[in-house]
Amino acid sequence: AGGAVYSPAMTDFIFMVEGTSYMFVTGPEVVKTVTNEDVTKEDLGGSAVHSTRSGVSHGSFRNDVSAMRAVRRLLDFLPSSNDPTTLPEKPATDPPDRLLPALGSLVPDDPNTPYDMKDVMREVVDHGDLFEIMPDMSKNIVTAFARMEGRTVGVVGNNPTTLAGCLDIGASAKAARFVRFCDAFHIPLLTFV
Repeated sequence: AGGAVYSPAMTDFIFMVEGTSYMFVTGPEVVKTVTNEDVTKEDLGGSAVHSTRSGVSHGSFRNDVSAMRAVRRLLDFLPSSNDPTTLPEKPATDPPDRLLPALGSLVPDDPNTPYDMKDVMREVVDHGDLFEIMPDMSKNIVTAFARMEGRTVGVVGNNPTTLAGCLDIGASAKAARFVRFCDAFHIPLLTFV
């Protein structure tokens, strides 16, 4: 709480744990004193608030163990610095020339029929493995890390299952922040529209 909460908001990634992680400038006691309104820590600055509304948190997790697993998974995709030679590369075990017949049925012929862009993305990337960033915020756009031919890529795509995939301010900010991070660390982008 207090001024120290500004620092995390300026970092690249923040993962929060439900019921134990809080970020707010002024706590529930001060809110009660000033406005005579009762508010809980969770409602004021818990993981749900920051992962669904404010966009400060990039993921909300049930417990510390699942949060730490997610941090490890994220770090597995990231380079150790912004030097392009440090971009992690895994052995390419998913053939790059494989056929993708499912793509023919995932995107419907009717442009008014929604489909989940994450299903399309999973078909294209190595082993269908996506690590989504900010999955609970602005669901009309998907931002994720994945691999292609063993190399880390950033994946961005409009998701027609929410708001028909139309971009709003929240989705634009989410995508811009992700693209800016990828650019700073020389992570190639794969874009789905």
